[in-house]
Amino acid sequence: MVPRSNISVQKTLYEVLSVSEGATYNEIRAAYKSAALNTHPDKAQTTLESLPSTEQQEFSSVQKAWEILRHPTSRADYDKQLQSSRQNIEIIASEIKVGDMIIESTVDTLELLYPCRCGDYFSITSCELSEMGIFVSGDGEVELQASDSASASVVLGCGSCSLKTRLVINETS
Repeated sequence: MVPRSNISVQKTLYEVLSVSEGATYNEIRAAYKSAALNTHPDKAQTTLESLPSTEQQEFSSVQKAWEILRHPTSRADYDKQLQSSRQNIEIIASEIKVGDMIIESTVDTLELLYPCRCGDYFSITSCELSEMGIFVSGDGEVELQASDSASASVVLGCGSCSLKTRLVINETS
């Protein structure tokens, strides 16, 4: 089973310091000083250990952002990782259900197909689904599903283009 989303809602280091990704060293340094002063434990007249966890985490995030962004090499490495993570985000064109798919039967497996707008198909086999604990009968009914989940979803890629769709599988499909 593929989780619905593996994209975390986490700020970039640039967002932590409230600067643009094209900010100069001096802009980053000024933003760091301001953020450090605003989140420092002394401002709350307390120690780092006695701060509430969100405030402690905010101060630590500011420190981490400065440690990485102040050095040109570590900043360049971070920028590469950030760009790479943005390119790996899956954009789902649509959501479909098992009942929406065309079922083709072969000797030992079922192939579930859904037409893509490019003319090719999104596809998955009953063998691939069974590896996830999901069994599909010849008429397209979900027979048994892993007991730890009431519903599941699988991201399917088109055979020809870059579009992706999410196959939503419910026990009542």
